[in-house]
Amino acid sequence: MAFNTIRLKNYVNIFEEYEAAAAIIPGELIELTTAGTVQVHSTEGGNSEKMFAIEDELQGKGIDDAYAAGDQVQCWLPISGDQVYAILEDGNSVAIGNFLESNGAGELQLHVSDTADSDDSITVYPEQIVAVALEAVDLSGSSGDESSGWGFDSSIAVLGFNRRIKVRIV
Repeated sequence: MAFNTIRLKNYVNIFEEYEAAAAIIPGELIELTTAGTVQVHSTEGGNSEKMFAIEDELQGKGIDDAYAAGDQVQCWLPISGDQVYAILEDGNSVAIGNFLESNGAGELQLHVSDTADSDDSITVYPEQIVAVALEAVDLSGSSGDESSGWGFDSSIAVLGFNRRIKVRIV
């Protein structure tokens, strides 16, 4: 089911506004830079503040309208239990209940625990897991080289097929 908003369930209104360091698409996981701007989260599988770009509804824009560098980005800091219409990385196949982490490019990917020598599954970073999948999405046949990737045309995002996923923040 497609939604027209990034905020699917919002229990506490925590919003900020920052300047975009580069292009950002609503639904991307973002991070604050040392310059006080925001960019897509840049560390694959690393710690992340749970902050997402939301649609610029104050300007009449939707979830497929990208922010350009220098734009003021509407940022949402969801809390545990909030539901987000995020973006899943090409090539991933997730089931309901799978944990998701950053792919280092603003999208979410399937979390795979690191395995120690004793074959125990561990999570290396305490803030590595961002969300849990609330729907199954199979993009395993997608490589990102075809039309499934994001493209930009005059600050409008183009999505070849639906890579958005309904997730709950953990």
